[in-house]
Amino acid sequence: MMCPCGGKCVTNAEDVLGHLEHHHIPCKSCGKIDLKKFSSLSEQLELKNINSQWGRCKCGRRHLDAVMAHILKIMIDEGLRDKQANLRKVGTPLITPAYPLKGAPYLSEDSLVFLTDELNDKCALRIYKEVPEVKGILKGDLKDTVGMKDSTSTPHTYQLLAGCDMRCDVVQTPSGALCIYKNQSQVHLEFPKPFSTKITAVYNVLKKYKSPRVLDCTCGPGTLGIAALKAGSRKVVFNDIWYPAAWTTALNLEVNGFPTNLTRKKEGLIASGENFEVYCADIKELTSILNEKFEICLVDPFPGVDFKEAVKSVEKLADELIIIE
Repeated sequence: MMCPCGGKCVTNAEDVLGHLEHHHIPCKSCGKIDLKKFSSLSEQLELKNINSQWGRCKCGRRHLDAVMAHILKIMIDEGLRDKQANLRKVGTPLITPAYPLKGAPYLSEDSLVFLTDELNDKCALRIYKEVPEVKGILKGDLKDTVGMKDSTSTPHTYQLLAGCDMRCDVVQTPSGALCIYKNQSQVHLEFPKPFSTKITAVYNVLKKYKSPRVLDCTCGPGTLGIAALKAGSRKVVFNDIWYPAAWTTALNLEVNGFPTNLTRKKEGLIASGENFEVYCADIKELTSILNEKFEICLVDPFPGVDFKEAVKSVEKLADELIIIE
């Protein structure tokens, strides 16, 4: 479960889920800097006389707005934002671990990956050094989908400017919560919700079968297939054409309690375990790679991707084909 950065960014799901009450929750002493998101930050700082700690509590946490204000102030100092810029002009905060909260998060050290579309190396390094909550800084447009949509498309990634972009989403399922890790520069971004329509769709299909075999042929970081394993599926075969996604699936299987071996024993296979396999292959090649039949085949394509041809290539592999849209 080693993070590519070499640090201790990845821990097993049991540890993360067992300590959620310690993540992003203010202590009794935590305060809040009352900043207006649509008003000039510079003008507000002059009026409020905020000190160098930017609202940080003795417990080490501070309100998300204070963290983003600290980042914006550095960007203004570096000439990358106008002096009249407000908090809506900073970028996108991606907290880790991310899970639905009843109130605004109070962040501790290394709990935020920061994404913005306009930043240079010098400013990124300064933010990384001066804002302890920031564990990684990405340059990219939130509207651009990260990954590889299909075999005809060019892969798209965000640029990692500083630190590490490994972060964790906590995903709720009827069989318990999952921890889904991803290097956010390489795997598409999803925001955890209290209720996932995709998870519900998968569980509704699983109920029809007793211990089914499942093919998750566009698995991304592995969320739906791991949920199927948690629900008691006899076997799950994961596949994604984008290697970082397939590798991340193997990581998330290990994190969520499914011992994983990295292997290349046959075409496209990158990892396996007692009741699962992980492949990195074009969906159109799966019929020639997989010599088995499944009860359920899951297809969860990127928005805007024409998946009709891809579906034709795998529908003979399963009794029931489920398109997740």
